[in-house]
Amino acid sequence: MRPFLVQFACSRFPYRKLLSALAIGFIGGCIFLYFHLPLPWMLGSLVACLVASLFNIPVAVPGIVRPPMLMLVGVVLGSGFTPKMAGNMMDWLPGLGILVLFVIVTAACCYVFFRRAGGLDHWTAFFSGMPGGLVEMTALGEVYGANTRTIALVHSSRIMLVVLTLPIVLSFVGGQALTGTTRSGASVLDAPISAELWLFGTALCGAFVGRLLSLPSPFLMGPMLMSAAVHLTGISAFHAPWEIIAFAQLVLGSALGCSFAGVRKSDILHILRMSVGSTIFLVAASTSCALLVAHLTGRPILGLLLAFSPGGLTETSLMALSLHVEVAFVATHHVLRVFFVAVSATLLARALKGSRLAKEDASPAE
Repeated sequence: MRPFLVQFACSRFPYRKLLSALAIGFIGGCIFLYFHLPLPWMLGSLVACLVASLFNIPVAVPGIVRPPMLMLVGVVLGSGFTPKMAGNMMDWLPGLGILVLFVIVTAACCYVFFRRAGGLDHWTAFFSGMPGGLVEMTALGEVYGANTRTIALVHSSRIMLVVLTLPIVLSFVGGQALTGTTRSGASVLDAPISAELWLFGTALCGAFVGRLLSLPSPFLMGPMLMSAAVHLTGISAFHAPWEIIAFAQLVLGSALGCSFAGVRKSDILHILRMSVGSTIFLVAASTSCALLVAHLTGRPILGLLLAFSPGGLTETSLMALSLHVEVAFVATHHVLRVFFVAVSATLLARALKGSRLAKEDASPAE
């Protein structure tokens, strides 16, 4: 515990920057809430902290703050898995098959785009183009000598742009508007103590299991699986108070906005230009796939738009929660997408590295 606690020493932990980021994020959330804009505590804090970062205001959300918030969100997402929907999972298979094809095609197209239009090197373009998790792709890119900061910024900006544009797609295609007044769950003042005990208990146990099983994004997926097991088996039907969900969104949105802090404006603009191009393609492709699956299976288009969205698991699932869409359906598609991308990217990168080394060894002999 001592190395962990040392990180919170005043000489190491940027308390002032964190408080500034949360204060700015809170103001952004209040503005979004006042104008009834979508996901106010996440999008409002994201936009506010992004603007603060661009103007070099000292803001930061240290990485150590993010896991507890992911644990809480994971528990909330897991509560969407109910015994009633367990029998419908077989009906998801056609959509999951199309999702795999979607990942393969978009990854290949984004790689070519980042190589030719963005001028990125092979490995940086490879891991930037993969529509997977930010943490996983950045970690894999580091192993292969890619520019990890570029990869992180590309994926951060992709998630940010998707989160900002998805409400527009949902409104035009799905006919459903996200508003800033939707609350999920009772107030912390009204919720029983047992609900909060279940919330924190499943969060801690799930994080331990996630780390033990080396799951992708263990602090999110571990608690989500633990919470899903509790709800699917009917052991408990607890729900998190809405204030806790809002606070987690505030911290995660502020963290995403602060991820651009310290980066030169010219670099940010270059990466944003690339991300705009790739995001337009990804959103168009995901919307087309959602419409195709809706036509083939008759499933509601709103859930499919969220399930095929190239955004982050956390952000998209929170949108599903806000719209009272089947969270389990949306979260399962994103979990499988992240898992498939992580595994296939690892195997493909090894194969490509082996073939490149083989060519380099063979070239002197020729």
